[in-house]
Amino acid sequence: MNLVESALLASSAVAAVGAVGAALSTGWLRRWAAGGAVALCGVGGVVAGLALLHGRTLTLKVPGLLPLGSVEFAGDALSGLFAVLIGAVAAVVGVYSIGYTAGHHSGPGEGAGSRTTQAILPLFVLAMVWVPLAGNVTTFLVLWELMALTSLVLVLAEHRARAEVRTAGAWYAAMTHGGFLAILLALLLFVSRAGDESFTALRAAAGGIPPGVRAVIFILVLIGFGSKAGAVPLHVWLPRAHPEAPSHVSALMSAAMVKLGLYGLLRVGFDLLGGGPQWWWTVVLIVGAGSALYGVLQASVAVDLKRLLGYSTTENLGMILMAVGAAGIFAAQGNRTLASVLLAAALLHAVNHAGFKTLLFLGAGSVLRATGLRDLDRMGGLVSRMPFTAALFGVGALAAAALPPGNGFVSEWLLLQGLIHSLTSAPNVLIAVAMPLAVGVVALTAGLGVATFVKAFGVGFLARPRSEPAARATESSLSMIFAMALTATGCAGLAIAPAAVGPYLNRVVTAFPAVSDRAPLQAGVTLRLAGIAGSMSPLLIAVGLLAGSAVIVTAARLFGRPRRRSLAWGCGGTRLDPRMEYTATSFAEPLTRVFDDVLRPESDVDVTHHDESAYLIESVRYRQRVADRVETALYPPVLNAAERWGRIMGRLHNGSVHRYLAVGLVGLITVLVVVGVTS
Repeated sequence: MNLVESALLASSAVAAVGAVGAALSTGWLRRWAAGGAVALCGVGGVVAGLALLHGRTLTLKVPGLLPLGSVEFAGDALSGLFAVLIGAVAAVVGVYSIGYTAGHHSGPGEGAGSRTTQAILPLFVLAMVWVPLAGNVTTFLVLWELMALTSLVLVLAEHRARAEVRTAGAWYAAMTHGGFLAILLALLLFVSRAGDESFTALRAAAGGIPPGVRAVIFILVLIGFGSKAGAVPLHVWLPRAHPEAPSHVSALMSAAMVKLGLYGLLRVGFDLLGGGPQWWWTVVLIVGAGSALYGVLQASVAVDLKRLLGYSTTENLGMILMAVGAAGIFAAQGNRTLASVLLAAALLHAVNHAGFKTLLFLGAGSVLRATGLRDLDRMGGLVSRMPFTAALFGVGALAAAALPPGNGFVSEWLLLQGLIHSLTSAPNVLIAVAMPLAVGVVALTAGLGVATFVKAFGVGFLARPRSEPAARATESSLSMIFAMALTATGCAGLAIAPAAVGPYLNRVVTAFPAVSDRAPLQAGVTLRLAGIAGSMSPLLIAVGLLAGSAVIVTAARLFGRPRRRSLAWGCGGTRLDPRMEYTATSFAEPLTRVFDDVLRPESDVDVTHHDESAYLIESVRYRQRVADRVETALYPPVLNAAERWGRIMGRLHNGSVHRYLAVGLVGLITVLVVVGVTS
């Protein structure tokens, strides 16, 4: 038994013991059993993943365990990278959950500390760790469904407290199982052509599959895995489920689980199918661009902090899909230099997003636990009441805004390098049109991302409290602060020394013969790109920013005028009120006007007059709601059609055996005709 197998089996044992311990224990012992099991399971995933990235192998087969097939596991560099990513997120979330679920007897965390939630949490993490290590179709589908079911239970943790949780759970269940159906159909079609369900057999048979069948497999895979990744228009579950789940579960889902949608697309598209024509990846590029723009627009106007972070996940996964799509286009053209750089950019941004999105959701959970608030319009003043949470959330916001020296800046720079250098490649109409537009999308998305997280941090943490719960907030527990600080340290390491992960990314990229034949990144203090003119030193940028800030502060103190304390100008008044501050709604109002045709906000103004006179105004109340226009335009017709179909099917269920037999006969004939035509 090698290191990979030992680490994974130890993780499985720890998760099982933790689940049983959480189910049978109470109080602090339950918290420590669940949180400790999640953290240790994550550490096991990191160890196994690093071993795979260093060249170790995993080949494990258990025949007869499942009724229709054997359980088979196989690991490579791609599996190792995602195992490390999931394990690292789980490790810090496990530590965080020990403090987050303490003392929850009422309020927003009541369900987070329940016996069911705590027992399911280690199983959810274990399923995620094992998914990228599946070696055949049956194993992959079973683990994927286990991950979906356990995550659904966790989303519904607080269903007794709020009706919104039940609605979010229904949307999540429908979308995740719709995506599973698409994946199931794609892989079954693939297996029917290959004659065997192992990934090795699928890889070998891919070249002999007709182009039309290959295209159907890829489109179904894109739909299924795109749904899990939160790609527009299949994103509607994400901004609903993430806000309603407990915050540490939101971190696991947003930072780790959605990345498995990316894993599935890479595994099937580049590995098992061996790449494909340009139009496949053009579709991926378009879906990614739409997801990035739409996600950041919705995030920029959101006032619910966790909903904002959910839409930000759609934005960042859109950026990753753009990089994957562009890599596929260049791989289809034979330009492996740009393809490898863009695929490395996608993988690096996936790692960076896992880091800063974990930090942001843990920070949002810290605020929620201290105040009971998710509404940015009711926050404010938290920087003086929760200084550690505010500072650590600021680190995550800097990274998510893709500003130096944040780690999000590095991967977006790498993406832009690949897109910009594509303009000098061999002339092609598709590249001449698509790549400049992609550069524009990245630039616009980055600008709106800065506005989004300036709003989130400035309105949420600075100025004065705008509600009593915000004024009474206190700092979070030590385990929560420690977990956030550990995540912030990881983000800082990725920001200052991204070249440290360069060798691992190179191993993953070069594992795809259809994409790359050379390592795209050169390690060192300076991040250099192989084959194209591009380099950057994040460490020097960070040192320069710190030195420049120190010079400015020193010069201001030495040569500036003496400071004096005075009241800020209050429009002629001498007493400043929290109502005079910017709210999240007012901060986003200019953006709402600019993008009015896309967002179509719904505004309502209520004016109340004094009883004595209709000319004297007692109060003015302004409300604005920005609905998800993709959801409201696309899904009501689908839901109405499903409801009509359900009523039709209901009429068939009248208890008549003859009718049931007739329906079964028609279904059997239909299946036989389809099989006969397609075989």
